[in-house]
Amino acid sequence: MSARVQAFFDPATYTVTYVVADPASRHCALVDTVLDYDPKSGRTSTKSADEVIAFVEAERLTVDWILETHAHADHLSAAQYLKQRLGGKVAIGELITRVQAGFKRLFNEDERFATDGSQFDHLFKDGEAFQVGELTGRVLHTPGHTPACISYIIGGECFVGDTLFMPDYGTARCDFPGGNAAELYRSIKKILDLPPDTRLWMCHDYLTPTRDHHAWESTVREERKHNVHVHDGIEEQEFVKLRQARDATLAMPVLILPAVQINMRAGHKPPPEANGVSYLKIPLDVL
Repeated sequence: MSARVQAFFDPATYTVTYVVADPASRHCALVDTVLDYDPKSGRTSTKSADEVIAFVEAERLTVDWILETHAHADHLSAAQYLKQRLGGKVAIGELITRVQAGFKRLFNEDERFATDGSQFDHLFKDGEAFQVGELTGRVLHTPGHTPACISYIIGGECFVGDTLFMPDYGTARCDFPGGNAAELYRSIKKILDLPPDTRLWMCHDYLTPTRDHHAWESTVREERKHNVHVHDGIEEQEFVKLRQARDATLAMPVLILPAVQINMRAGHKPPPEANGVSYLKIPLDVL
């Protein structure tokens, strides 16, 4: 049985959130949700998440899962807000613990910040199956962009996170802590070994000079033929050289410091201090 997929594009962060629904049972999963954040004021808001809520309620869907493909560096997760409003279990790959340990050191978090993934309701293992209503989902461990990246296959649709982009844009960067270009190449090959007509849903889309409209849906066949970084015939060594050279030219994402501190907590804000206010840290001269 095929899943119904509804996409929500956030132009501020170029992020695509998905509602993946089982038409038979009207159960669904939410993938890579967005909490709006103004870096000038430090204020969060819920316009993007509220659009998802309006859709879920209008379609009378039941949320089983709120799924993260990884701890994003470019947007804040709305997982906890959506869980409060709609229910569902917040889940991510089990190797989020490695990411948490690394960023605990970077942000000098105290003992209150656990690095066992316990902020999430469920940690997925590679190959693990799960249900969205009557649809069966499966987890693919696809590291490289981060050590904890996973892709979700639900009802034959594959949600690839930041591993792949549209064919004219290429692939994810690998220069974040724990990133590895050779691992990313092997992860992408696992995705591209899926049946050729498998639809691939991107977490982001950044326009290229040859395209004037955003897009986030591709197929295994299209990526194998046309992806500018990993089309058929590109070997691992060639890809690693290309990816590392490109990464050396990239600036850090605008929201990486606030985003990681929220996302490594499954969308929770840091614990309030004595005055009742939550604070984010900005480590100087580290990244």
